[in-house]
Amino acid sequence: MKKRTILSFAMLLILSMVLVACGGGDNEGDTGAGGDEGGDTPQFLSMYTGGTSGTYYPLGGEMANIISDETGIQTDAVSSNASADNVIALQDGETELAFVQTDVVANAVEGINAFDGNPVDNVLAIASLYPETIQIVTTANSGIESVEDLEGKKVSVGAPGSGTYINAEQILEVHGLTMDDIDAQNLDFGESTGGIQDGNIDAAFITAGTPTGAVEGLGATTDVSIIPISQDKVDELVEQYPYYAADTISAGTYGGIDEDVNTVAVLAMLAVTDTLSEDVVYDITKAIFDNADTISHAKGEFITKESALDGVGIDLHPGAQKYFDEEGISQ
Repeated sequence: MKKRTILSFAMLLILSMVLVACGGGDNEGDTGAGGDEGGDTPQFLSMYTGGTSGTYYPLGGEMANIISDETGIQTDAVSSNASADNVIALQDGETELAFVQTDVVANAVEGINAFDGNPVDNVLAIASLYPETIQIVTTANSGIESVEDLEGKKVSVGAPGSGTYINAEQILEVHGLTMDDIDAQNLDFGESTGGIQDGNIDAAFITAGTPTGAVEGLGATTDVSIIPISQDKVDELVEQYPYYAADTISAGTYGGIDEDVNTVAVLAMLAVTDTLSEDVVYDITKAIFDNADTISHAKGEFITKESALDGVGIDLHPGAQKYFDEEGISQ
């Protein structure tokens, strides 16, 4: 009886040692990308982008691949309704990373315009990426030559929840117009250019890096016309809304564009939820900017660490701040 008791105790002791050894592997060495201890490194991340015919989606796809390859965290680019909806998705925890316009996320943090009464307090910046040009697109034979000519016309002002809508509203405003003065259509970029081609709408506001795929597609079959914004209105817009900057659409960007067109731009930015740790966001930031030269999209040339903090307008995530401090980049 005594021997049986000793044998049972010995077996229990051996079993407990085996269990401790097995458990130890989960707490040591398996910290994942960024070295977060305690299991803070996620296995998967989503990156909300924009419509499939815009710039955010294809560029986001390349950036997601870089993050996946460099950090070991599987990151997927997801099509969405772009800036304003992306901020809400970050706020609600539906995504961890998102493309946003600098003006839209600044409005969100301040709780103004589309975010009136609903300030967002859990969204931080990784970096700005490239200029997003406001393109007021129509056809050469539309007879529309100025913003004022949009009055009474069917005009796409962007997908619901998009930053394009806010841009359209503000540009109309400095020209003495409101959304009530046009027949506003809430269409994404592909639907907008398709509607112009089919004659269902007269013009469209498209805020995206140039050249924009949807506009290139339209220019392949139709002579495109981009409505200019006069210099005095550009100055007025920049003075009233400092996140705008003067911009130019170069001749030849699209079929039918024979001369440079004056307009304005905001900046595209990558934002992140504050639930991601400093180490993870450091690794994401480092992955993007140390490998920006591998991005084949036309906007890749604008993604540089030297310009990454231009026009950000909201607080940086501590992980991004750590990376840029190491690189000697400051706002």
